[in-house]
Amino acid sequence: MINIHRHTIQLREVKLFYLDTHTEGPVILCLHGRYGRAETWYDFMQQYGGQYRIIAPEHRGHGLSDKPLGRYTVEELADDACQLLDALGVEHVIVIGHSLGGQVGAYLTAAHPDKVISLAILDKAAFGPEERVSIPLEQLPEADPVTADWPLPFISRTAAEQYLRATQDTEISCQYFMKSLVETEEGVTFLFSRQAMAANILHNVSWYHILEQINCLTLVVRAHNSESLPDDEWKKMKSLLSCVMPYEMTTEDHNVHLSEPELFYRYVDNFLKVSFNA
Repeated sequence: MINIHRHTIQLREVKLFYLDTHTEGPVILCLHGRYGRAETWYDFMQQYGGQYRIIAPEHRGHGLSDKPLGRYTVEELADDACQLLDALGVEHVIVIGHSLGGQVGAYLTAAHPDKVISLAILDKAAFGPEERVSIPLEQLPEADPVTADWPLPFISRTAAEQYLRATQDTEISCQYFMKSLVETEEGVTFLFSRQAMAANILHNVSWYHILEQINCLTLVVRAHNSESLPDDEWKKMKSLLSCVMPYEMTTEDHNVHLSEPELFYRYVDNFLKVSFNA
C-alpha cells in the first residue's frame, strides 16, 4: 500500500491542495477534470506509486484549493500547475490529464516543453469557440450550466446521493460528484465553486493551435463512441499531434481512467515504456 500525503501550498495567487506519494522515481503529474478531485487518481497512485512519484493537485476552484473570483482560463490553470512543479523542485514530468485536466496538460506542455517528457490527454476534444468572451467578473453567472438547476443545498448526504444516482448515467459519474460533497450549516453541497465552473466554461476556446505546438509523445485515450471526443475530433487531434499514441476503451464511460482499470493501465504501461525509450 502506497502512502499518499496531503498538502496545501501557497502559489502566487492561490493556495492549491495536492496529493503526493513522495516516492522515488520519475514524476507523474495527474490533473483531474472539471468538477473533480485529486482523489479520482487514488487507484492510479496505488498502481504506479511504487515506480514513480505521483503528484495530483486540485485545480483552483475545486476541492480544497482556493476559489477566488476570476476567469479560470486554461492558461491560468496550466500556470498554477507549472508554479506547483517549480515550488516542489520538479524539473521534468510526465503529465496525465483527464478531460479538462488533459487540456490543462496540453497548455502546460506547449508553454513549457522543456519540463514535459510526455503527455496523456484522456477523452477531451480540442474544439471550442474561436474567440474568448469578454465579460466583467461581477457579471459572471453564479452557477454553471450543468449544476444550475440542481436543488442545492441538499437536505442530507442521502438526498444528494439519491439525486445523483437519478441524474447521472453511470455509477462512476455518480461517485465522481459524490467525492466533492461537503456538509455545511445550510445543508449538503459541493466543494467546487459553481461560479468557477461557469467562468471556466465561458472562457473556453478552441485549442487546436496548442496541439500543433506539442512535439513530445502524446497518449490520447477516448471512450468507445465518445461524446466528448467524437470521431471527427478524434481524427483531427491525431493528425495535429506530431507523435501520438491513440487508444480507445471498450466502454462508453467518459471517465476512461476509472471505467476499465486493467485495460487503461495496459495503455499507460505502453505509454510509459515508450516515454523513456524514446
